[in-house]
Amino acid sequence: MITPLDIENKRFSKQMVNGYNVEDVDDFLDELVEDYGKNYKELAESKNVIEKLTKDLEQYRNIESTLNNTLLMAQKTADEVKEVAKQQAEQILSDAKLQAEEILKQAKGNSEDKLREIEQQIVMKERRMEEVKKQFDVYKAKMESLLISQEELIKEINKDDE
Repeated sequence: MITPLDIENKRFSKQMVNGYNVEDVDDFLDELVEDYGKNYKELAESKNVIEKLTKDLEQYRNIESTLNNTLLMAQKTADEVKEVAKQQAEQILSDAKLQAEEILKQAKGNSEDKLREIEQQIVMKERRMEEVKKQFDVYKAKMESLLISQEELIKEINKDDE
């Protein structure tokens, strides 16, 4: 490949009439044109690659931003749902305690059959409470799994960008 220094130092042999040898000049210009053409083509290809990579990078940044927003929304939703479920569980527990107290008050004046019936109701309500707690735990585990998978996806995208 011809360097700028080669061009600067190039000397043509002179002909007898104070001119350069036309064939030497033409040969040198042919070499210049060939090298310049190669350089020009390589530059154009490099520009195309840079443009494509820039577009790809922007697309990945948009995807990352979308995933980050999704992850934040999922976290916020999970927190809200968890708080609502906690409040509901507390309300159910409070209602059950009040009903149990009421049932116990009524049971003191009733027969043994009535007392057994009331005890069964209490047991059923306790089971219902346990069921609600289990449902809450399952939901909580699912939300944690979702958040972890979203985080892994973002990490994978970041690795691809590097």
